[in-house]
Order: sequence, then C-alpha cells, then structure tokens
Amino acid sequence: MQNPKEEKYIHVKGARVHNLKNIEVKIPHNQLVVITGLSGSGKSTLAFDTIFAEGQRRYVESLSAYARQFLGKINKPDVDFITGIAPAIAIEQKVNTRNPRSTVGTSTEIYDYLKLLFGRIGRTYSPVSGREVRSHTVADVVNYIAALPSGTRVLVAAPLKTAEGQGLIEKLTLLVKEGLQRLYIDGQSLFIEDIIVQADDYAGRADLRIVVDRAKATDDEETLSRLGDSVATAFLQGDGVCDVIVQQADGDRVESFSSRFELDGIVFEHPSEHMFSFNNPIGACPRCEGYGKVIGIDEDLVVPDKNKSIYQDAIACWRGETMKWWRDQLVINAPKFDFPIHRPFHELTREEKRLLWKGNEFFHGLDEFFKFLEGERYKIQYRVMLSRYTGKTVCPDCGGGRLRKEAFYVQVGGKHIGELVTMPVDELQRFFDGLRLDDRDGKTVARVLTEIRNRLEYLNEVGLGYLTLDRLSSTLSGGESQRINLATSLGSSLVGSLYILDEPSIGLHPRDTNRLIAVLKKLRDLGNTVIVVEHEEEIIRAADTIIDIGPLAGYQGGEVMFQGGIDRLASAKDSLTAKYLTGVERIEPPANKRRWNSYVDVIGARENNLKGIDVKFPLGVMTCVTGVSGSGKSSLVREILYPAIRRELYETGMKPGDFERLGGDLKRLKGVEIIDQNPIGKSLRSNPVTYLKAYDDIRKLFADQPYAKHNGLTPSHFSFNMAGGRCEECQGEGVIKVGMQFMADVELVCESCGGKRFKDEVLEVKYHGHSIYDILELTVDAAVDLFAAYQDKDAINKKIIEKLMTLQDVGLGYVKLGQSSSTLSGGESQRVKLASFLIKENAGGPILFIFDEPTTGLHFHDIRKLLGAFDALLARGHTVVIVEHNMDVIRSADWVIDLGPEAGERGGRVVFEGTPADLMTCRESYTGKFLSLAENSRRGAAKTKK
Repeated sequence: MQNPKEEKYIHVKGARVHNLKNIEVKIPHNQLVVITGLSGSGKSTLAFDTIFAEGQRRYVESLSAYARQFLGKINKPDVDFITGIAPAIAIEQKVNTRNPRSTVGTSTEIYDYLKLLFGRIGRTYSPVSGREVRSHTVADVVNYIAALPSGTRVLVAAPLKTAEGQGLIEKLTLLVKEGLQRLYIDGQSLFIEDIIVQADDYAGRADLRIVVDRAKATDDEETLSRLGDSVATAFLQGDGVCDVIVQQADGDRVESFSSRFELDGIVFEHPSEHMFSFNNPIGACPRCEGYGKVIGIDEDLVVPDKNKSIYQDAIACWRGETMKWWRDQLVINAPKFDFPIHRPFHELTREEKRLLWKGNEFFHGLDEFFKFLEGERYKIQYRVMLSRYTGKTVCPDCGGGRLRKEAFYVQVGGKHIGELVTMPVDELQRFFDGLRLDDRDGKTVARVLTEIRNRLEYLNEVGLGYLTLDRLSSTLSGGESQRINLATSLGSSLVGSLYILDEPSIGLHPRDTNRLIAVLKKLRDLGNTVIVVEHEEEIIRAADTIIDIGPLAGYQGGEVMFQGGIDRLASAKDSLTAKYLTGVERIEPPANKRRWNSYVDVIGARENNLKGIDVKFPLGVMTCVTGVSGSGKSSLVREILYPAIRRELYETGMKPGDFERLGGDLKRLKGVEIIDQNPIGKSLRSNPVTYLKAYDDIRKLFADQPYAKHNGLTPSHFSFNMAGGRCEECQGEGVIKVGMQFMADVELVCESCGGKRFKDEVLEVKYHGHSIYDILELTVDAAVDLFAAYQDKDAINKKIIEKLMTLQDVGLGYVKLGQSSSTLSGGESQRVKLASFLIKENAGGPILFIFDEPTTGLHFHDIRKLLGAFDALLARGHTVVIVEHNMDVIRSADWVIDLGPEAGERGGRVVFEGTPADLMTCRESYTGKFLSLAENSRRGAAKTKK
C-alpha cells in the first residue's frame, strides 16, 4: 500500500456505511475540509463511522496480540477501500470525563507545566513575616568569603551543640578526638584543652562556637577548596548552621549561614513538582484529599437568604428564642469593631464574612457556635440542628485550593499557584506575557514558559478566555470540551495527522467564530488534514474544500451533492446547503412579532459573574437570551430562572443560584421544563420510540398479529427490556461489551441473535412483511409511510403516526426508531425531548419551556422546521426561552435579552432588552452587530435572487 504521506488525498471508494449510497470521495491532504448537509444526511457517517473508524482499526491492528485477538470480530467499515489515511484524531462534542479531579488545567496540560514551573524556580515566603525563605549551600559561604577584601582574617565556625544527656566535657573531649582544637568565646579563639579545665565556668552558655578553620580571604583555588571542606564540616557540626567570623580592627562581625530551609521558627519544605499536585498524596490537602470540598457546615444552608442583613436574621441557625443569644451578642457589640449589621449579607466583604465565622474578643463566631452544637450532640435537638446545616462545603484547610498549605507559600512572579488557577485564561495569559525572571531562572524554565504561553494563547484563540484553570471538566458544555481538546491538540504540535472535528462552533458566539477559523487554519498549516463536520456558515465559507452530503436525510440522503471550493458552490443546483448560502432559500422571521403583557422577572441575580441584574422574561412569546460565551447566560437561565420557578411552583428541586427574588405573574405558569442536551437515557436499550411511548403502541400492534396470538405472545414479548422475548445472551441490546485493558471497551455484535435483539419465535411475527427488528431499523420517515399505508385497517396506527410525526416536525425524520440514545448527539436528544412535549395536550396549563442551544447539529433547513415546532408550542399558550447564538433564531424571536458585554468578570450585565429590530441598533452589543450584518447579507442575497 502506498505511504499516506506520499498520497495527495484520502481516497474513499464504495462507502456504504449506514445510509451512504456507495459513494466515492477524494479528500485533499493538508486542507481545511468541511463536510456539511442536512442533519442525518450522512456527514458524521462519512467522517467518523467510515474514515475515523478505519483509521482506528488500523491503529489497533498495530497493537499487541491481546488486541489483535478481537480484530476478527470488530467489523471493518462497509467500504471497498480507503487509502491515504494519516494517524487519525477525533475531537467530538462530548464531555469526555466525569472525574471530579479533572480540571481545565489538567486536561490542557497547562497545570502540569505550572507544577514544573513552581517546582523549579518557586520562591518560598514565610507566612509569618512575608520574607523569602532561603537555605545556603557550601558554595554560598565560600563565595561570601572570597568576596571579602583580600587578606581579611576569617574564622569558619559552628555553634556548639550537645546531644541530649551529653555533658560539656564529654562533648569537648569528643571534638578533640575529631581533630578540632579551638572554641570561639567572647571574641577570642581559645584552645579546647584549656576550656576543659574550666568547664564549669562555661556550662549552659549558648554562644560557644567550634572553630573549624582559620584563613585569610583570597581567590586562591587551593585555599577556597580547603575552605569548602571546612564549611561542610561546620554545617555538619552546627546542625545545619555555619558562622563566618570576620575579624576586624574595630571588632569581630559574625555572618550566619543555614543549610536548613527555615525562617521565623518554621521548617519549610523545598519546592518540588509533587508538592503542587492535588492528585498526589505528597501535594494533596490532607483534609479533603485533593477534592477541594468536604462534608461540613454549608454556608448556603446557614445563610439561605443572602439579601437579608444580620439584624434581619440572615443567619438561620441564630433564629428563635434559644439561639437568639448568639445573634444578639454580635448586634450589641458590632459598634465596637464597626461591623455592618444592617448591610445585606451578599454585600459583606470577604474579611467581614470571615469575621462572622471566626469571631473576635467581642462575640462568638459561627465556628464556635457549631463547635458548641458538636459538644452537645447527645441532645437530640442539637443533633438535629447540626445535621440541618451539614452539606458539601469548601475545605476549610485549603480554601478549595486542593493543595497542602505549604504549596501556597511558594510564589512565582508574586503569585502562588492557587491564585493563578483562579484567574481567567485571558488574564493569566497577560500575567505570563508580563512575567520577568532573572537570567538563571529564565534559562531554567524557558521551555516550560513557552509551553504555558502557547497553550494559553490557543485557549484564548478558541474563545475560552473566560474559563479558569480550576474549572471542573465535568461542568463544561460539549462545545467547550471540544474546543479545549482542539487547543490541547494545537499545543501538542502534531504534524502529518488527520483531525476530525464534530461541530466545533457549538456554543460559540459569532464574534469568536473567526478566531476558531484561525485556529483550524493554524492546525492545517502545521501540516495536518482537518476535516470538520459543520453547519456554521462562516466556517463553511472559510473551507478549502466543501463536501455536501444529501440531498435530504436518512434513506433520502447519503449522496455527494457537491465537492469543491465556495466559489463553485452556486453551481450545485440540487444542494440545499448551496440554496441557503446563495439566498435561493432562507429562513424568514415572522412578519409580526407576538405581543405580551405579562412577565416573570428575576431580581438581583448575582450567581457566578452576574452583577446583581434585574431581567424580565415575557410570557406567551419566544425570548432569546444571547451574549458572548461566558457572559452569564447559563448562570441566569439554568442556575437561577429554572430552579427558582420550579421551587416556586413545585416546592422541590435544586436550590437556585444567588439572587434576590422572583417577581411578575408567576400565577400564570403551571409548570417549567428545561430541555437540554443531556442524553434521553443511559441504557443502550433506550431509544426515541421508547422515550415517546410510541413503542408501547407498536408492541400492542405486533401482539395483535395472528401468529402472535396463536403462539400466546403478549406485548411484553416484544420488549427488549424484559425477559421473555428478548435475546438473553445480550439482554436485548444486540451487542456485547468486551472490556479492554488498554483502551475503551469494544462492542461486539451478539452471536446468538446476530444483533437482532429478540428470540427467533418473536422475529417470526411479521407486520406486513416486517419483523419487530425490521420496524426498529426503519427511519422515522419510512415508519410513518409504512403505518400510514395501513391506517384504515389498524386503528392503533393513528396513535403511532401522531407520535412519530412529532419527530418529523422537529427534524428527526432520519433517525431510526431503535437507534440507541447513546448514539444521539446533544442536539438530537434535545429535539426528542421537544417532540415528547409536542405530543402532550395542554391540559396542565401554560408551561415555561427553556431550551439550551437547540440549533446544535442543525442545518439551515432543519432550523426552519425547529422554529415551526416552537410556533406550535407558542400556539398552545406556552412560553419559550432559548439560550442561543444562531442569528436566524434570534431574528425570529419576539424578545431578546443580551448579556455581556464581554465574558467572565467583564460580563454579567444586561446590554440590551427588547426586539431583534432594536437590538441591531445597539452599539454596545456584539450580538446586535452580527445580527445587523446577517440581516444586510440576507437582504443582499434577496436582491441578487430578484
């Protein structure tokens, strides 16, 4: 086979995986290639299930015999041949870890380099005096002596130390045996033999010094070498202390050196790489074991309403007649130390909050209060009270920093490692760009600093400058996780590789899209081939080669509609992508915006970076919450609005984030639902038709067939979740997992049922020629056609069709009925949930629906369908709130709330509230700017079409 590096392209011939129609493509090497097309047209099948799968199969083939024993069972992609594949790396839109120890810093490897930086050049400072802690070496002492004026007389001495139980005479006698002859006492050098005679006169004195050597300051190499040996002896005799006595005419001067790493009576530890690792017992905080949190007293439970002041009983455990004394002694004594008892708790400074817990000479703090409760645990009322305020809280020893306190004594550039990991990435980049080191330290960590700066730059370039390095990986969105992996790949500087990315623009504001494009091009320019599955218009236009798969989804897709540059796209007459990009087709916003006269408002939102904002959410209309990534959208909607309304309506659910109160017409709402991108089920057996309850009707339909009745088969026999009709070898999953020690588990087709999930007698039941397995293999579109053809004969078909058509309405007609929920993207899972609500009648009353980036994975054509589904919800009297960046959706909204203006600490403010038309005139809004550009582009395309 030809070497991939010698070939000019990846040649795929005869690809028939899933819905691909025996296609052939040639993908040029060292280009940015975008594969686009409708959702379900076969884009991911070509990129991941064909090209990447073959690359991984070849990689596994090169591994050990243990790996190769499974290769006979692992199916190759259904393709005639693929040539020219380089080592393949897939970067998918999934959060790859739920490990509570994994952070942005560890996953990007920046934290690994920070550990090296602090371990090599970190300076330790005493927490007592703030002075730098230093230990001297033999060379330091010799250099000091050599630097004195030539001929200066010096004594190399060491403090006289006696062992426990050892007398002075015994110690002096031992020194004589070791060849040491003099002691330095009261400015004189005296023979030890003379002192032994008068030992009683010197007993108990702490200023006795052993004279190890006498010399004159010189640069003579032989003398300096001898002094080096003497200094080493002095350090040994003085238990790490060496005194250099400089003899001068006006009196002796003593310069003391210590090889011990200590200051202010504290013995410190020399910095090492492991000291800064919270995944290592050497560096991890002993109390929380490197997690940053422990079970303890939870401040949020102690102070449930942070809008109240101390005087207004903000501290819940100090309410009531019994415990009121603790609160009163603070209130009475507050003027003595100027404590603001009338200021809302959330406005207290960090020092004032710390004082509340620690207390002072005037009042007993919360720490002492809970210590009192702990001591009274034998009384049931105190035990109950203590448990009421116990939860997961920040570790009191490390303050959430995860490391031993000794690690925070070490600084580089005036900052300890805990301060650096809590800085936003863009601020951290400025810190390292401005870091100035001396020549020695600069040379020691030159390579380390280069790696840190490069990786920080890449994180900024992919639009993640608002993240901090201590942010948990498990809290990242799919788009953030993917862009972190992209930045990590750039930092690794691989060359000659094949990168396959799955919609890296997810969650990215249009302002940052060009920065992402620059990163993708940089990856290409390093000598890599970059294949991107993408719908974002700007990324499609920036591609060197566009491959459009279509024409439609599912069995109506799987063909190459176009391949070439953007300049040739207009010639693709049958391509829906081309029609939308050239303006032949477009998403039209509603001619008239819906009016509203009632609302729910969030007052005083302060969660994360929100700056105490007040926001109105109109009812009965579609509202878009926009802003750059990290501006505070999710904090407002997911962490405050949703849990706060849920608690108000149901009196249950998670505690909302930090805010004052809800206002407005809450009585008009009967429910609140959040439709996010979390999977619809964790089991392999979970799929769209089970989630929509359509499978219950399908099972009843099969149980009604003559063959099923004759053999006594009930609806439960057609369930792969229950024993009876399912294959027990794979328990109805169709595959069997094989654990691999060196890589991810391998899924093998079940040999007993051949992947068909059911026993043979169940599969023999046919509905118009289709077994239950055949039905599950149908796409939604094909299933609707099948059941519609026999609707007159089978009344139950109507119920099945109604449920399946909701999947069509949200653009999921291409999904197979039995497709495992684990294979659905976040956007697909979200739209399955939306379909489930479209099925339900509006019996319960108006509901507030919250969507988190519902356009994820959607083509322009599918977004049009999605907007139609939103219209259906609104027509039933519901309210729709969407966190979104897509300009077509924003333009179609009735109301827009734009947060920003920037990310992180420079965000969290309301930049704009109003209609999309007014947003385009807002100069402070990035969203308004890009919405205006999109509108001008749309109008220009319309004129061209005319």
